[in-house]
Amino acid sequence: MELNTRTSKGKGKAMAKILEEEEEEEEEDDDFFSPSGCGCFLCAIKEPDARLRRASLSAFFRELPYCDDDGGTAGAGSNGGQSCAAAVGAVWRAAMSAPDDPELPSLGAIRCMSLLLARALADAAWLHRGDNVYVPYYAAHVIGSYTIRSSAHAELAVAAGAVRPLLALLGGAMTWVEQRAAARALGHLASYESTFPAVARHAAEAVQLAVRSASTCIGDVYANFVALAPSRRPKYQRDLMTCGIGGGADAEDRKAEEWASQLQCWSLYLLSCLASRDLSSHAMICQDVLFLSELSRMWGGLANGDSPAGVGLLRLLCRSPVGRAAIAACRDALSSLCDLARSSDDWQYMAVDCLLLLLDDRATWHAVADATAPCLSDLVDLRHLGPRRRLGDAIATALLLDDGHVVGDRELGAEAKRAIAGVREQKGERKEREEAMPRDELLKREILAKEKKRQGNDSFMHGDVDKAIDHYTEALELCPLSRRRESLVLHSNRAQCRLARRDADAAVSDATRALALARPANAHARSLWRRAQAYDMKGMARESLLDCLAFAGAWLDGRKHPRRAARGANPKLPYCVARMISKQMSVTGLFAGVTMKDNKVGSDDFMPRCSENNDGDDEDDEDDRDDDDESDEAELADNAGLKMCTSGRELPIITGDAWTRLSRRT
Repeated sequence: MELNTRTSKGKGKAMAKILEEEEEEEEEDDDFFSPSGCGCFLCAIKEPDARLRRASLSAFFRELPYCDDDGGTAGAGSNGGQSCAAAVGAVWRAAMSAPDDPELPSLGAIRCMSLLLARALADAAWLHRGDNVYVPYYAAHVIGSYTIRSSAHAELAVAAGAVRPLLALLGGAMTWVEQRAAARALGHLASYESTFPAVARHAAEAVQLAVRSASTCIGDVYANFVALAPSRRPKYQRDLMTCGIGGGADAEDRKAEEWASQLQCWSLYLLSCLASRDLSSHAMICQDVLFLSELSRMWGGLANGDSPAGVGLLRLLCRSPVGRAAIAACRDALSSLCDLARSSDDWQYMAVDCLLLLLDDRATWHAVADATAPCLSDLVDLRHLGPRRRLGDAIATALLLDDGHVVGDRELGAEAKRAIAGVREQKGERKEREEAMPRDELLKREILAKEKKRQGNDSFMHGDVDKAIDHYTEALELCPLSRRRESLVLHSNRAQCRLARRDADAAVSDATRALALARPANAHARSLWRRAQAYDMKGMARESLLDCLAFAGAWLDGRKHPRRAARGANPKLPYCVARMISKQMSVTGLFAGVTMKDNKVGSDDFMPRCSENNDGDDEDDEDDRDDDDESDEAELADNAGLKMCTSGRELPIITGDAWTRLSRRT
């Protein structure tokens, strides 16, 4: 009985202590939002006492959605004289600096931002008072920052009802600035398994809005910001882009281009999240034929190169019968995929994946064979590309899937037939013949191929380009398939001849074949430059720019080679390459399609002839040689005592005045 009494007294004291602490917390909350207390976010978050800090922040987030633009509230308390925009801006900075920190989201930060978005959309008068126009962007960005890597934070956003106001912003309820932040946040919410259903419930609306955003955002940003005089641009947008520190119209234009690219990429990312988890969305995405035709040309640009953008979404669509059928019926989509597959873009392998998925399906093989066979036949010598292994073999298998040449009630085109026949000859018949040949016979064929190459070089240097092409073609027919390096040089030299004849398509094909033979793929500098010039002739500025940049990297790295440094190799990038890069960047900018129409090549945009001490001939590029090819060559050189031509010289690049004289002679 005594024990029970003591227990009851102990419980009474404990309850009294709890009630006392709760009263103290309530008094502290009152003090936080009282006129005498500061009540601002910065003061609350700097509170060293964790219990007091959490109580203050929780109260701050409860009251902030009801504040007026002058720091007062529509209900209880005030915000310590701090404007709503300033308070939300402070939360934005905290979210940007520590997006994985769970403290603020757990105390109501995400719910607060969702309520602010809803209020901004519902109360136009409040939105346009004071600095409240900044609030929707900051609020949507806070949600996007906290959900970038945390599914728990994403669940808080969904529970707070953030999806509906974010969809409204994506639909253009305000401006492209808020649209960008909303697309980012929605993409994050759609990327988690736990929160995907909340976005998928609005899939029909989300797909329509994201497609429209990705298709029109570039023109919208240009028309509503870049094309305007600085004095006519919305001040709050200028402040958001430059963080209030200015920088002039040029800095704003650069930021606007970056943000427009991000808006497009994040809209495509949202579509990709929907397409990856819900196959029924493929039909909705493919309804817009114009969007589908432009999809693979939507890229992150140089500023957002880590985004697969349009081709990433295309690859997802190619995984469903509905998507494959729609893409196979869109000639522009097939053409742009072929262009990307024969470029030095980091996402080249994704374009090849798309084409292989189309060719692997018998229902779409014939529909796309005409467009894809001539392109993919240039890539059958690929070994590895990005994460893909033995890609050339996969391409050959896909092209040879159907031995017939009938597309419905009509035959394949002559070009596609030739391409498929060439693949069959190279990967099947010729390979078997060479495997059965004696080693002496292979060696003789290699020596004859080198002699034909020498004759081709002489013919080219004497201005007989057509004869040089014939010699290189004969050399390629003789050169054993195992001599990849020799074949690379022959294709690259023939590409130079095609350039001299201004046959851009054939030059692209030969240069691409050379780059497919390189190890690693796309690592032969001279072929990159030749293809860049060919693409420039065709008016394909983006592909030319990517090859120019790849060439520049290879050139500068090669000049650092110890042997070349010892002989005084010039480490500077040739002027014409720098000029070509500048030219192509001016016409591949995000807004170039809005402002520029003419993409013609300049007659002097060619690389000047290299000096004898700095020509980058292949005989000096030993670091580029395949290890297995070097061992084969040594083995054959010791056989039968036959003398081999080991110069391996490649044509110098003829440009400038020499190019003009040569073209005039031929």
